[in-house]
Amino acid sequence: MKLALSDAQATTRLGQVIAPLLAAGDSVLLYGPLGMGKSTLARGLIRALTTPDEDVPSPTFTLVQFYESAPPVAHFDLYRLTRPEEAFEIGLDEALDEGCVVIEWPERLGEAPGQFLGPDRLSIEISEQGASDFGGRLATVSGVGRWEELIDHVRL
Repeated sequence: MKLALSDAQATTRLGQVIAPLLAAGDSVLLYGPLGMGKSTLARGLIRALTTPDEDVPSPTFTLVQFYESAPPVAHFDLYRLTRPEEAFEIGLDEALDEGCVVIEWPERLGEAPGQFLGPDRLSIEISEQGASDFGGRLATVSGVGRWEELIDHVRL
């Protein structure tokens, strides 16, 4: 499925739409070049699960941030990983056991991210589209496992 994201608010809204559909063991994988809005989408999702004013910094340097919500959510930024196995060292498997994960730069997990993640995964690739001030973005959304059916509920 393809969704047009006209501005940062639309990107935030996409995160807000996904949040209530999440369950423990789910992975949300955010793909796209720097500056496409991956952190904006993650922030919208996390704030929808926690509180609207939750401080949601990008975990670029800390690699992961944990949030108490229902389900608990962990926000990973794997950009600085040098080997896929490092994801275990920062608690990816424990985060999936306890709740759900949002992962920026999941390509750092290698060609088969499923070996590190559970069977229920939502993938969102954000790319450039249009020439507005925001630049306009296109989100290509796909799902594996239970997300194959839930994807029909991901609408802006």
